[in-house]
Amino acid sequence: MAEAQGDAVNIERLGETIGAGVSGVSGRDLAQAEIAGRLLDALEQHGVLVFRDLHLTDPEQVAFSRQLGEVEVLPIPGSDHPEIFTVSLDPARATSAEYLRGTFFWHIDGATDDVPNKATMLNALEAADEGGDTQFCNTYAAWEALAADEQDRCRHLRVLHSFETSQRLVYPDPTDEQVAFWRKRPSKVQPLAWTHRSGRTSLVLGATADHVVDMDPTESLNLLYRLEEWATDQRFRYQHHWAAGDLVVWDNRGTMHRALPYTAASGRLMHRTTIVGDEPFS
Repeated sequence: MAEAQGDAVNIERLGETIGAGVSGVSGRDLAQAEIAGRLLDALEQHGVLVFRDLHLTDPEQVAFSRQLGEVEVLPIPGSDHPEIFTVSLDPARATSAEYLRGTFFWHIDGATDDVPNKATMLNALEAADEGGDTQFCNTYAAWEALAADEQDRCRHLRVLHSFETSQRLVYPDPTDEQVAFWRKRPSKVQPLAWTHRSGRTSLVLGATADHVVDMDPTESLNLLYRLEEWATDQRFRYQHHWAAGDLVVWDNRGTMHRALPYTAASGRLMHRTTIVGDEPFS
């Protein structure tokens, strides 16, 4: 098969504000700098890139990820590809299965870090027989569509984010041991409105958002709920129904995402790679 050139890549918009489908490439093509560069530009523009029926191998997924930036390496002894994180609710397949139920709620990866992930890549080895779709929303577009007075209100607000807050959505009556484990991960205060180096602004929300700093608790809860409802409205959202072989890449800095509920017995199995962030919340 001849290698694809940059102009052979086909990128078609999927939604008005988010998502683009990519065709005309193979797994081997994605390791080419020219093609990866074009796709990185498309990711910035569309927020989510969808590759149907691609069937990437692990080495191809890692090679493509490296073209997009520095790849997170996991402490997995003896792994051939320590960059790959296994996503499954089956504890026999994934050691983090217990905590993945937290992904059923809208979130940004790395919201409790100083520097969030740049992008995430999810490769479907097996799709769920029921449930398991992934939804994405464009937090740039949601900000841009806010009324000017709402933007002025939000622009300088700060929000406390914590892992505990997100896990309490899954386990509302936790044990003392669970709470102690959750609190090992430090909480962070982040801007509600994040102005990026590009000049664009996005909303920073999701399951980790505990409260707005120095705001009345009821007012804070109402504001965060209303903004999340706004940001996840259908006009800013794309929903991906997975099939084995699909690959989806998303810009973690300007989107939120969530998995629709599925069970450990559903068969859903994904390989995830994470592109390390290079822009701190500010």
